[in-house]
Amino acid sequence: KQWYQRRVAITAGISKCGGARNASMMKACDDKCGYLFAQAGLGDTTTGVILLIASLILLCVCLTTLVKTLQSLLLGRMAQTLKKHINSDLPYPVSWLTGYLFILVGTGMTILVQSSSVFTSALTPLVGLGVISLDRMYPLTLGSNIGTTCTAVLAALAATGDKRSVTIQVAISHLLFNIFGILVFYPVPFMRTIPINFAKMLGNTTADYRWFAILYLIVVFLLLPMLFIALSFSLPLLYVVITLIIAAVLFITILNILQDKIPEKLPEFLRTWDFLPKPMRSLEPYDSVLSKLICCRKSVDDADVIPLSVVTGAKTNPV
Repeated sequence: KQWYQRRVAITAGISKCGGARNASMMKACDDKCGYLFAQAGLGDTTTGVILLIASLILLCVCLTTLVKTLQSLLLGRMAQTLKKHINSDLPYPVSWLTGYLFILVGTGMTILVQSSSVFTSALTPLVGLGVISLDRMYPLTLGSNIGTTCTAVLAALAATGDKRSVTIQVAISHLLFNIFGILVFYPVPFMRTIPINFAKMLGNTTADYRWFAILYLIVVFLLLPMLFIALSFSLPLLYVVITLIIAAVLFITILNILQDKIPEKLPEFLRTWDFLPKPMRSLEPYDSVLSKLICCRKSVDDADVIPLSVVTGAKTNPV
């Protein structure tokens, strides 16, 4: 109480210590603030960048440790039990409700851990080991996307003052965005195959080219958002770019279908993609350069891939 009264008095006279904008003001209130970098003389921006980098490193270390621990624990009979119960469906009359049940399971588990990243990171290695099927992982991931919105909803309900309605609107928008996304891609069986097939394609590509995962993250989550934000300042140019992207996707999709179904109807040069330069139809030219990097090298024996027979303890017949 004495500290609080002292802080109020200082705030009324000058400013809050937490609102210090430079190193000199921070030094002036060192006796009142006991944070980590109080004596370092660093500004708010520098301190924030250091803490951001440290928190990201700590997050990666914790997630890696969690994944490695799960891989070491889920061996033998435990892996067999999980595979039997998680991948099984409900009895026949209500078997179609299995996916929706696992959506609720994913939602509940994410609410408990308050992090969809932790939940999905814990299950991802189980899919790689063959314990959980990709079709079963899909509804669990959808449920985690709903569960992660509960933190925002709880924080919005705790808000006070005139801004409470705005915070609740933002939280509800986040929740409804995820719910409507699920309603688009999950209830219709045909729509479920789209993200699953894309996941298989990306997984197979990453298995062949280790650097593709890093490139995918940079392009999808950094470069594309920056591109569309820049184009949003000129709406006509944005519409032109979107139209060209849609036209290219449609052309590639239709040509792939025709090459697979009725190649004899196509001109000879369109029956394959060989008419394009190799860098436009293959990742091999890029792989010859990027695979020289240590972080992108593929192990010779693929030691990271553990066969399911080893995980479950099943015996294989000799050839």
